[in-house]
Amino acid sequence: MKPLNLSETADWRARFRAPSIANMQLAGNNGKHGMVATNRSGVTQLYAWDVTTGNLRQITNKPAGVVFGGISPDGNYIYYHDDFQGNEHGHYVRVPFAGGEPENMTPDMPLFDSFTMSQSLNNRLFGFLAAGASGFQFYTIPVGESGELGERKLLYTSPALSFGPSLSYDGDYAIIATTERSKSTDMCLMAFHLANPSPEQKVLILEESEGSVEPIGFSPISGDTRFLATTDVSGYNRPLIWDVKTGDRLDIPLDDLEGDINTWGWSKDGKQLLLARLFQATYQIYIYDLEKSLLLKVNHPSGSFFFGTFSDNGQEIYSIWSDATHPAQVVAISVKDGSLKTVLAAGDVPASRPWRSIHVKSTGGATIQAWVATPEGEGPFPTILHTHGGPTAVQTETFSASAQTFLDHGFAWVSVNYRGSVTFGRDFERSILGMLGHREVDDMAAVAQWLIENKIAQPDSIILNGGSYGGYLTLQALGKRPELWAGGMALVAIADWRLMYEDQAQTLRGYQQSLFGGTPDELPEQHKSSSPISYVDNIRAPILVIQGENDTRCPARQMKVYEEKLKESGKDIHIHWFNAGHGSRAMEQNIEQHELMLRWLYRVLG
Repeated sequence: MKPLNLSETADWRARFRAPSIANMQLAGNNGKHGMVATNRSGVTQLYAWDVTTGNLRQITNKPAGVVFGGISPDGNYIYYHDDFQGNEHGHYVRVPFAGGEPENMTPDMPLFDSFTMSQSLNNRLFGFLAAGASGFQFYTIPVGESGELGERKLLYTSPALSFGPSLSYDGDYAIIATTERSKSTDMCLMAFHLANPSPEQKVLILEESEGSVEPIGFSPISGDTRFLATTDVSGYNRPLIWDVKTGDRLDIPLDDLEGDINTWGWSKDGKQLLLARLFQATYQIYIYDLEKSLLLKVNHPSGSFFFGTFSDNGQEIYSIWSDATHPAQVVAISVKDGSLKTVLAAGDVPASRPWRSIHVKSTGGATIQAWVATPEGEGPFPTILHTHGGPTAVQTETFSASAQTFLDHGFAWVSVNYRGSVTFGRDFERSILGMLGHREVDDMAAVAQWLIENKIAQPDSIILNGGSYGGYLTLQALGKRPELWAGGMALVAIADWRLMYEDQAQTLRGYQQSLFGGTPDELPEQHKSSSPISYVDNIRAPILVIQGENDTRCPARQMKVYEEKLKESGKDIHIHWFNAGHGSRAMEQNIEQHELMLRWLYRVLG
């Protein structure tokens, strides 16, 4: 380890304070207006984006920050789910693009959880999900020519994890994706003909006998009833087009490409698709010409591309780009030659260490991919073994001020794409369902052994670290394989699946049921064996937990019970509570938490 550097001018602090872009959306029918989420004020907030000038005007000013929102197709309004201190219970509000006070769109409804909303491209219909004690409820609200809101209507209620609605250009059709016809995370699509005046109508369903169909969006052309989706029935995500009027289905197999083909959307004329191949956690963007059945590879630089959309003229692709040494920024990618042009810049950061990809064999013959970064000098090093959240997510090469903080202090850093991660195939992703926290720990142990054998990690100085599901795996691995770890730092973590289910938001209850195949009452043994609290007696190493007081995804009570049980057993655990929800969106709060982690690391490792 290098000497602990807590000075105000330390490089690691400067990286956290560099502005970056967390989210971006262009108005569907107004390329001059957009919305971005950025931390330029010190806390991630939503901004109205004048695309022509690059000017940003702050829309939200929430103490816990706002990352997710949307912009109306005409560019006149910005929408977001307004909650209290990140607790995810709230209402949808809208703010004029030109500025003004938020307007509550559902003032007569009780507080609800939500993670999906949409608006028809003709601006006349707004749709959203409201999850609560009654299940997953989908509503539509008519929008007048002058933007006035009409009477809200209930479209559908599902008892299971569901998403949507996706609305057609004219608002004549709505698509809902739901897991209610499966006992897992597999989804089917349900199409509703909103323009049909009959009180009774047949709902059209698209599903796989074994596999999942996930929604992307309707064609951007008025009167066009084609809907873009993805299916993983082949083992990897592939695009398909479903005509909700005729029921016709067109699969685009792209057999010559390995890995998931994530579908970002349509060109403005509805003749091309924007695709992103994710294979072994690396990105490659393609354009597919529907009329010519032709696939075009865009020869862009390496790194991660988070979401993409065509420019109005179709000659550029707007995306958020980052790599290990560059914070996230909005770029325009040339379709012709793949060159990147910065549209909204990130802040400058001190020189940072690059990452490299490795592959390791784990139990059952599984091949596990991980990212490794090392500090200056010769190893072996004390090492941070990181696991991402999700589990249905993936760690790609992107800028991480957290990773660079540890590298600055002489630690190696590795992030494991354990079984359950996406982009490695359906079988890899689904292999953990019903038995969470077992194969993932095997994969963490296999990577740790590889690091030791390759003289990167010091065997007695491997520290686990992760947030959300990654925080869960930190605690689970400390209990299941206690001999391997010198300590663990868990952020907004899961300690007890049963208690978490009792207290968490309805949206996440549905997700938990899908992961396990049932509730804690239906499957008590599976939930027990997957809970870190079941392995408290095994724990040898010190633990640091950083947990949000208002977190409804990983609620406070289950962590307090875990802490009490560890202390009763004489274990070394410290919990730091912060006033926000599922993670921090504030620069200074992130810096405070990393200073806490550094002080804890230097105490534990001496």
